[in-house]
Amino acid sequence: MRILIAEDDFASRKFMLRFLAKYGECDVTVDGEEVVEAFTMALEANEGYDLVCLDIMMPNLDGYQALKKIREFEKEKSIPDDKMAKIIMTTALNEGKNVTKAFELGCTAYAGKPIDQKKFEKILVKLDLIKE
Repeated sequence: MRILIAEDDFASRKFMLRFLAKYGECDVTVDGEEVVEAFTMALEANEGYDLVCLDIMMPNLDGYQALKKIREFEKEKSIPDDKMAKIIMTTALNEGKNVTKAFELGCTAYAGKPIDQKKFEKILVKLDLIKE
């Protein structure tokens, strides 16, 4: 599995990398512009990501803007819905309006911070990215 982690906080970035590295090859970005650039470059090289973990509060482009651009790029490239990257929003923003907005923009799942590894693994299983 190819995984793209977008996280501006060093400690959170290090945690996510350590946690997800056992499931596949991980690339890490620190802001919204970087994640969109990494995602589009990978897709153009036919090495798209299976999973994108996207923080909402990031510099340059926030997670919502990055999510919107990623989904627009996939549509532009005519990626079928079942082949689109699974995008999990990882954020401390757990109010209903934030969750709703993320799903309206095309996220696949939403994980509140601090990340609970067991719950996150259940999400990965549910999304058919890993086996139980």
